[in-house]
Amino acid sequence: MAVKDRDRFSTATRIRLLGEQTAARVYRSQTKRQARRSRLTGRAALLALVLCTLIVAMAYPIRQYVSQRAEISDLQREKEEAAERVERLRDLKARWQDDAYAEQQIRQRLHYVMPGETGYIVIDPDAAKQSRADLGAADRPWYSNVWDAVDKSDAAAQ
Repeated sequence: MAVKDRDRFSTATRIRLLGEQTAARVYRSQTKRQARRSRLTGRAALLALVLCTLIVAMAYPIRQYVSQRAEISDLQREKEEAAERVERLRDLKARWQDDAYAEQQIRQRLHYVMPGETGYIVIDPDAAKQSRADLGAADRPWYSNVWDAVDKSDAAAQ
């Protein structure tokens, strides 16, 4: 029986030793994993810090670059519009250099007639009353404003 107890004791001892060794291996592997994790976490934190610093450092210059590009495109558009306006004004100036165009505009705008011609302005009476009421002083011809002033002063005198 002593041999059986010893075998049983030694088997129990062996199992206990195996359990302790296994526990020690698991503990060592966990500490190695934790050490590896902590090392990777530190590296990741450093990498994240560097990336954040780069992003913050580049944010303002990138914003300035984008705003300047937008301003440049706006200025180019304004330059093209100004060039088109200059071209239209050059065309208008060239037209006004022509005596026939100037005479046509003078006749049309100021209702001038050449010597020997008789000028007529045909006005619908109903339309004239309505247009006088609708138009402001700046929208009517100058002679209408003068005639209205004469009518008003005559009405005030009576």
